[in-house]
Amino acid sequence: MPAAITPPLSFAPLRDTKVFTPWTLGRLQLAHRIVQAPCTRMRADKVDRGVFVPVDRNVTYYQQRASAGGLQITEAIDICLDASAYPGVAGVFTEAQLAGWKRVTDAVHAKGGFIVAQLWHTGRATSPGLLGGNGAQPISSTTKPMPGTYLDGLDCAENPPRAMTVEEIHALTKEWAAAAKRAVEVAGFDGVEIHGANGYLLEQFLHDNINDRTDAYGGSVENRCRFVVEVVEAVAAAIGSDRTGIRLSPYNYFQGTKDSNPNTHWAYLCERLATLPEASRPSFVHMIEPRFDEILDEQKKMAALAEYTAQPVNSLTPFREVLKKGGIKFLAAGGFNRDNLVPKIDGGLTDAVVLGRLFIANPDLVARLRNGWPLNAYDRSTFYGASLPEKGYLDYPVYAVDVVKTVGGAESSVEEVAVTA
Repeated sequence: MPAAITPPLSFAPLRDTKVFTPWTLGRLQLAHRIVQAPCTRMRADKVDRGVFVPVDRNVTYYQQRASAGGLQITEAIDICLDASAYPGVAGVFTEAQLAGWKRVTDAVHAKGGFIVAQLWHTGRATSPGLLGGNGAQPISSTTKPMPGTYLDGLDCAENPPRAMTVEEIHALTKEWAAAAKRAVEVAGFDGVEIHGANGYLLEQFLHDNINDRTDAYGGSVENRCRFVVEVVEAVAAAIGSDRTGIRLSPYNYFQGTKDSNPNTHWAYLCERLATLPEASRPSFVHMIEPRFDEILDEQKKMAALAEYTAQPVNSLTPFREVLKKGGIKFLAAGGFNRDNLVPKIDGGLTDAVVLGRLFIANPDLVARLRNGWPLNAYDRSTFYGASLPEKGYLDYPVYAVDVVKTVGGAESSVEEVAVTA
């Protein structure tokens, strides 16, 4: 019987690249530079109006995708009641929710991984239909509605938001900090990421096509950034700057956002973050590449940006350079795959790459990239829920190496096969 022959790998393994070198993020010592992106999956169980709790399937989902020395960022988590635009999204404002998330963090830590909670408020993206009636309106920087309809079908123009008062802004800033404290001290998260992207509440203050306020939180770029900076400062004071990060999307078009000068305005925001006192300065900023869009493909998005911003190049690199001056680590997300993530990291354009869809479809993504194993295709139809919540959530296969005995008795891997996770 001839000796077994190992089949060729599907693509070059990344184990010997910079992708698999250690680095430090705040107080975390990480073993590689592949980060699981925050992806809304809407798989928590409802216990009351606006209250959804992590259950067994959520524990399994994050545990499957954890890796030794790896970093995961959770799906966006509600900081308080009525903070969410979507059903099935868990929060950190009840004891049951915190207990559910503690089971998740324990499972990730048992595999040697780290996990941070992305904390959000969706603002004007929240349908009045989710707010309990009695004429309740979503809140925002403005009274301008989103285009189109809410998730539940209500017309946005007929159900507009109301502009937050300054007192409400201050109260919600404190609530963000309190939610961060609960997430770390009770639920066991290793830190938090403030959601300041994708057209949700904080970004509704940043974009000048939405924020039409005339007080200290509107008008100039300094004023439009004020709420975001104050939330960062409050969260850092509550849990430590080395546990605090923020996600930003300067080139976002989602949910009716479209800033007149993202290159200049987000450079200002980055400068503000980089020059905060060390105790208030975030340990990382997570940004979304300009090419990424929820509706447009990459070519159309980049063409639209070039026309709209009158800039020959729209890139995250200038923001990265500003943040480096403050020692802030940089995470890049948006359209990355196993081919383009290596030059991004090797070129020093980011400290780590954040992957979403590939992590959804490949619970063992880190091992697949390390070893050059093929990747599962994702099923977009199950991204935001399914008729059975486990479908497209827990049923993607992991990859295994089948080991057999050769004639001489030595073990040799002869084939790599997909098995159910």
